[in-house]
Amino acid sequence: MDVVELTRDLVSIPSHKDETAAGDYIEEWLRAETDADVRRDEVGNVIARTGTSGEAHADGETLALVGHHDVVAPAASQVDEDGAYVVEQRDGRLYGRGAADMKGAVAAAMLAFRDAGLALSDVDDVGGGDDSAADALVFASFVGEEVGGVGARHAIERGFAPDYAIVGEGSTNYSKSGVTDVVVAHKGRRGSTITARGTAAHASEVDAGENAIYRATDAVDIVRGLEAPAVDVAGETLEGSLVVTEIDGGTAMNVIPERCALTVDERTVPGERAALERVESIEGVEWTVDQDLPPMRCDDEEFAERVLEAAAEAQVGSPELVTKPHATDAGWLAEAGTECVIYGASEPGEAHTKAESVSIEVLERCQETYRRVAASWLE
Repeated sequence: MDVVELTRDLVSIPSHKDETAAGDYIEEWLRAETDADVRRDEVGNVIARTGTSGEAHADGETLALVGHHDVVAPAASQVDEDGAYVVEQRDGRLYGRGAADMKGAVAAAMLAFRDAGLALSDVDDVGGGDDSAADALVFASFVGEEVGGVGARHAIERGFAPDYAIVGEGSTNYSKSGVTDVVVAHKGRRGSTITARGTAAHASEVDAGENAIYRATDAVDIVRGLEAPAVDVAGETLEGSLVVTEIDGGTAMNVIPERCALTVDERTVPGERAALERVESIEGVEWTVDQDLPPMRCDDEEFAERVLEAAAEAQVGSPELVTKPHATDAGWLAEAGTECVIYGASEPGEAHTKAESVSIEVLERCQETYRRVAASWLE
């Protein structure tokens, strides 16, 4: 089975509402094709581990190849009459929901994991327990990445803690066309709500109430005055952003509003956050965080260069160390202490689209890069 066939199989399996069938396929394939210790946890993550106690990493460092098998909802054109996802191959590309984000990279990682040809590790607990006993290569495909990293967070809470990880999210065509780069940092996202409260009154008696909308607009002034965070990574500036995106307040034309709520979208960078708590200096204003997807930065230059070298050997072009604007599961792993890079087939503008597709040549490139890193890990 090659990466095209495996990707086609994975993409055809619906996994936007329920990832069970896709997880079943991955688990069964790993059990049939490898001698690894394959586990399926309570939420549906599939994690497999193999390794040796070789001398190259005497401290038992673990490398994980990481992806996710959930997808966003497909367009009508991406589903056939039987409910399966439509997969088409033309002009050197595979088309279908999840081809780019990110079942193609999952397939490439599965094949690389198999081809590493490592003996089954004697470590008892995949991703958990004492990882110091042996070097190891781990494959992990998570659920719930598209809804805030549900699977990754579950695994981490239960001890999934590889020392290093290559996350197969998109890194193709970032520095230049036709090249798959190595991402060493990406932004996070913090979504929050600013709630202003006042006192209702009849609109004809303005001074009898406290206008919550006025308090909310004072908060907006503070948000607009805050400086968006930025950090220098890999020779470029990774810039965050801060913007009010929604407002909801008032009940009627003739009533002084007693409540007004604002939604704020903040794109965060490693080590920095905007000082949104300042809005609470306004009387009657409360700030709450609704979602905080962490950013990622790889601080191990040797690891990043090692993956970059393998990437260069697997393609004609010259890949570079780059940054990425989107939050991924690499943020959760990095927050937990794993040194991460991102390397995958998806290109900007492909994920979540009605015409989502992935280059077959780039899938083969990813498989070879993953294989090279994995094969060298336990030499």
